[in-house]
Amino acid sequence: MMEKNAKIYVAGHRGMVGSAIVRALKNQGYTNIITRTSKELDLRRQIDVEEFFVKEKPDYVFLAAAKVGGILANNEAPADFMYDNMILEMNVIHEAYKNKVKKLMFLGSSCIYPRMAPQPMKEDCLLTSELEKTNEAYALAKISGLKYCEYLNRQYGTDFISVMPTNLYGPNDNYHPEHSHVLPALIRRFHEAKENNLNEVVIWGTGTPLREFLYVDDLADACVYLMNTYSGNETVNLGTGKELSIKELAELVKKVVGFKGNITFDTTKPDGTPRKLLDVSKLEKLGWKYKTELEDGIKLAYEDFLNNDMRAER
Repeated sequence: MMEKNAKIYVAGHRGMVGSAIVRALKNQGYTNIITRTSKELDLRRQIDVEEFFVKEKPDYVFLAAAKVGGILANNEAPADFMYDNMILEMNVIHEAYKNKVKKLMFLGSSCIYPRMAPQPMKEDCLLTSELEKTNEAYALAKISGLKYCEYLNRQYGTDFISVMPTNLYGPNDNYHPEHSHVLPALIRRFHEAKENNLNEVVIWGTGTPLREFLYVDDLADACVYLMNTYSGNETVNLGTGKELSIKELAELVKKVVGFKGNITFDTTKPDGTPRKLLDVSKLEKLGWKYKTELEDGIKLAYEDFLNNDMRAER
């Protein structure tokens, strides 16, 4: 169990996941949380990360920092996605080991699993067949991070764990028109269509791919729970175990936003992976289950979008 006054470093605290972990820790009475913005500490610079760990000596680390983006961003800049993610996670995990951090949690992504993995995806399907090409660079970097944690545990007896979240959404999401994930992108598109009295919203692909979504504050709750209760080399899937089609998702966002026009699908655009559902039986056996249903979560996310002009612009 993490002591309430233990020094806890949350890497990536300004992102959607990191900020949710900080909220969860504070809500649960943790008082000694340390953070650094990317301007204050560039995690890609090994010497800076070394100095930070030597000076601060955190007891626990949540590694939620990452360079992230949707299909388009991943496709356009695979070298950047691979380098930035690989370097920053190796630096943080290595320094956590060198400075005898009691426990580290590495946050991966469900895109690490093979493109045609049996559904729902169990933790042990990792590396059994090829990855989805559109985000291969990001996936390879994340797989390296979780494997490095596993190897350190094996070789040096560290207690470094990995979790693999499904698609996330909620406060502090990125609503950039080109570089956002599907749910925040839909929130923005339907909102702008409503504001501009458009009669249709065009969505990439066929609308048939199936996706699972977890509200980010539920994710953070699961992360703190597992940090206190789980140790092991195998990663843990974090999700709801429920899925819906992109078409159903679009209908749900349309309803929450209050857009009255039509939805059409541009079938010349790629769909990405046909189905991505995590098997969450291990997580449930460990004693945790999600709380926020998708429609309620989308309402909260839309509120967040409306209340933050800066975020809507970026």
